[in-house]
Formats: sequence, structure tokens, C-alpha cells
Amino acid sequence: MGEYKPGLSTPIGRWAAVGPYYAMFPLDFAFEVIENYSKPGDLVVDPFAGRASSIYAAATKGRHGLGIEINPLGWIYAQTKLNPAPLQQVEDRFRAVVMASKREKYIDLAKDLPEFFRWCYSKEILAFLLAGRNLLNWRANKVDRTLMSFILVYLHGKLGQNLSNQMRQSKAMGHLYSVRWWKERKLRAPQIDINEFLLHRIRWRYEIGFPQITSSKVKMADSSKVLKKEVEAFEKKIDKRCSLFFTSPPYYGLTNYHKDQWLRLWMLGGEELPLWVSEKHKGRFESQVEYIELLESVFSVASEIMDDTGTVYVRTDIRDFTRTTTLEILRKYFPDWDEKIVEAPVTGKTQTIVLGNTSSKQGEVDIILTR
Repeated sequence: MGEYKPGLSTPIGRWAAVGPYYAMFPLDFAFEVIENYSKPGDLVVDPFAGRASSIYAAATKGRHGLGIEINPLGWIYAQTKLNPAPLQQVEDRFRAVVMASKREKYIDLAKDLPEFFRWCYSKEILAFLLAGRNLLNWRANKVDRTLMSFILVYLHGKLGQNLSNQMRQSKAMGHLYSVRWWKERKLRAPQIDINEFLLHRIRWRYEIGFPQITSSKVKMADSSKVLKKEVEAFEKKIDKRCSLFFTSPPYYGLTNYHKDQWLRLWMLGGEELPLWVSEKHKGRFESQVEYIELLESVFSVASEIMDDTGTVYVRTDIRDFTRTTTLEILRKYFPDWDEKIVEAPVTGKTQTIVLGNTSSKQGEVDIILTR
């Protein structure tokens, strides 16, 4: 499968790698499916886009992509990959935030944050983050969004390679656990020159150019509410029906996709504590009834918007409930379609293992429907 993965020495590969994200598609998998199950000019739809590897692969390979993503972190990565601001404008905005961070206002704000933040970041870095959190209008301004996405990429991770004390890169740990771990090892927040650290990495992303992108889009919204409207509008715009419905729905009962990203969501204006999110479709998907309703709402729309000669490609969890539920709902809405099931090989830590699946069944399964 590695033959499909674009390398970092190419513009496609370098921009594809923007954004560590929990439970993301492997890049080679996204490009392989796009290459094998669609052709240039086709419309590819992903209602659970995440950081939009599927849409980006489509957009860089001459297809049109439409994604929906409820998590603002995935959305901001997707928007940057599909439509980044010019480098000079990003650099100018970066310098403005650095200058603003030297004000007493942000130094004082840092003092009021929980202990976690002072162990995680140096005073200078924390003031910079607070300035960026306050000043960058990432929802509406492309330059601000692009800069914010780069800050988010390096917000936490391995010591010396990111802005934080030692942490995971894809999942933020809780306050008490992290502080205790750092204290036991006497790991203080690293002293980092933000200009040298971040500007170098931003310039590296741009230095070999940007790939050609087709007309593609990722919408920040709940697919269960907007999928049909968004697809119909996009189909009308490009005069194409959906040829490939390519997605991986959230896995039942494995992780809280928002709580696991609480630190990056804090940077985007969220809470300073990792809270369990009660808003529908933003939690751990522990209700079987609500999980079934979610899949029903999405795959029922898929059956209405698909081209007669299209393909539905779904990657899901191999455990009994998730797999059986997904299959039953797909068969309900695509009763006459040919079905192929491919067990995803376990060659290392699969998504379900990474997400905390300790059951005897490990791995994933691909369900492919064609006519």
C-alpha cells in the first residue's frame, strides 16, 4: 500500500501531512482508495472527514471532494491543506502576534491559568499562545486560519520537536496526570525561541510549492443535519453526481473525539479543562440507539445522492456491534448493490488499538458496495 503514499519531498505529500489528528485515515489508504475507486472529474463525498485526508487526496488527484466535519480542529487542518494563505501574509501575521504577546495583558492572563499550562509551556510561549488565541480570527480569515493551523500542529508533542513539555502529539493528556508525570521526572517546560522554531517550520511547508487543487470543500457541521443539502448544492455547482462515498464513521464506544483533543480545542477558544462533551455527536458514542440513528441519517442520504455506477467505501471497526450495525444499515439502503468485505490486516497498532480497544477482536474492516 505504501506505493500510494506521497512523500514529504513532494508538494502533495508535504501538505497532506498538516495536522496530527486522533483516529485519522492513514494517508496511503486514502490515496489508494481514491486512485482505485474513482477517476478524474468524479465527486468524492466524506461525511466524517476528520482532517480530510480523503478530500485532500481527491482534490490533488483531479477529483472533486466534499467533506463534512463536526470537530473544528479537523476542519481547520482541512481548510489549510485545501486553501492556505500566501506565505508572506502568514509571516506578517505571525510577527504581529509575537509583538502582541509581549504586552503585560497576556503575561498576566498566563498567571490565572491552571498549573498544567505553566508546566507545559514556558512563560514566553504561553503568552504567545494566549495572544494567538485572542487575536486570530480562524473561522473567517484565511491568513489567521493558516497561522493557527501551524500553531496547532506544534502545540504539543515530543520534547524539543514541539512547543510543549513532553506529551503525545495526537492526544492531549489530562491536567493531573501530566503535571504529576512532569514533576516526577523533573521535566520543566522547554525554553523555545518562537521566531526560530515556528517560522522555520512554516517556511519548510511552503518551500517546494503547493499542489494543484480542484474545486473541493470541507464544511464544519453535523453531517446528520446538513449532508443532503450540502451535497445537492455542490453537485449542482460542479454538475456531477457523487461517484465515491468514502468514509470512516466514528467507532462505537471507543473514544471521545473532542475530549482527546481538548488542548488544541482550548487554543481555538475552548475550555481550559478536558471536559466530557455532552453535545450530540461530539462525545464517545456510547448509546447504541444514537449510534444507529447517526449511521441511518448518513447512509440514507448516501443512497439518494449516489450515481448509479458509483461506489460506497466504508472503513469501520471489526468488533461485532459496530461491524454488524454498519453492514445492516448499508444493506438496508443499498439492497441491490454488490458487496465486498475486506478485513484490514493487523500489521501494527490499528486505529482501534490506539483508541483503546482492549477486546479480543482487533483491527478494522472495509465494506465496499458497487453496482
